[in-house]
Amino acid sequence: MTCKVIQTDRAPKAIGPYSQAIAAAPLLFVSGQLGIQPETGELIGAEFGLQARQALENLLQIVKAAEYDLKEIVAVDVFVTDLNNFAAFNEIYAEYFSVHRPARAVVEVRRLPKDAVIEIKCVACRTT
Repeated sequence: MTCKVIQTDRAPKAIGPYSQAIAAAPLLFVSGQLGIQPETGELIGAEFGLQARQALENLLQIVKAAEYDLKEIVAVDVFVTDLNNFAAFNEIYAEYFSVHRPARAVVEVRRLPKDAVIEIKCVACRTT
């Protein structure tokens, strides 16, 4: 198995000693993404919806950079600091995953890096 480090400027740089993603064909493992703007390296704002959308956008940019497709995402793990945002997240998530619905977990955690309110990671599997 050959592993390849995935790096794109269309998503935030890693804020620690890890890669944005690792492709280990046919699988792609995308590291947790926060609601950080790639251009500034800062959170897009404090509001949950803004961070959730930015985190999803960051995730998708990494998936695209690895030449995988949204429909190849097979599992999504979501970490939130307040599970009361679960319904709001479902609405935002459905904008990205309306027909294709990967396996998913959403768990509440006490704290996230940069005091973000959400972090999202995924695994994709090349189908062709």
